Amino acid sequence: MSVHADVEEIETTRAEKLLAVVLAVFLLVGGIWLYQRIDDWTRTSHGYALTPAEQAAVSASANAQSQLSAAATVAARARQDLELKREAYRTALEAHQPAERLRVQYVAAQAELQAARARQAAAQQKVQRLEPAAAQAEEAASHRADRSGRHDDLWAALLRLLFVLAWLGAGLALLLRLHRRRSRYEPTTYALVAAGAVLVLIFAGDYVGDYISWPRTGPLVLSLAGIAATLAVFAVLQRYVRRLTPVRRVRNHRCPFCGYPVQGNEHCEGCGRDVIGKCSTCGEPRRVGARFCGACGAT
Repeated sequence: MSVHADVEEIETTRAEKLLAVVLAVFLLVGGIWLYQRIDDWTRTSHGYALTPAEQAAVSASANAQSQLSAAATVAARARQDLELKREAYRTALEAHQPAERLRVQYVAAQAELQAARARQAAAQQKVQRLEPAAAQAEEAASHRADRSGRHDDLWAALLRLLFVLAWLGAGLALLLRLHRRRSRYEPTTYALVAAGAVLVLIFAGDYVGDYISWPRTGPLVLSLAGIAATLAVFAVLQRYVRRLTPVRRVRNHRCPFCGYPVQGNEHCEGCGRDVIGKCSTCGEPRRVGARFCGACGAT
């Protein structure tokens, strides 16, 4: 036979409090893992992807850049070669030595430099022609990636919000249920609620600053959210207290309606209402507000 202790008689031991703290830590570890995994599950884009046309434009521009770099290298070498041949030709002339072969090499080096510079100029024009299309393609792909990333971020934020609210709501619901049943497992729900509260704080730290300007509207939003949450919890608490108050008054030999002490009369001396009624099961006298009938034990 199980014995239920009254709510006022339940005293949480230090060992139970310690176990509740340990349980809260492990629940928080699992909750944070799930919280992080939600972002991974909702992430559909990894960087930006180019369409075939955009990829062709970017590749053409990259090839033109490579050609320009190669042409610039060839032009630099041709210039260096021209300078060397010019110095050799000038030295031969100053020394009054035969210089016809050196002159031919010098003229050929000049022609090679001109050709290299012409190829470099053509490569530069090609780069200038293809670069705008490549930049436009990369900008369009970047915009698509940003839109997709914002969509994923918003979806992850909504799912995370539902997750933390469901966690906290389930913890509060279980806490009230076990409290009504006067269960000795009630301290475990404290751990569940505490872990949910920490997850709510983590969510607020991750997203509140992204969608709300703290210098302008942050304090107002925080105030309104706190007021709404406090009033909601207060309403639930008041409903629970209203259901529990008559039982406590009857147990303390008071009127279940006004709390005035009952002296064994059928009517309350404080409000005049009936404090003794008939049991709907056995018809015997039964105190109004009592959980069970004293004659038949019916609820």
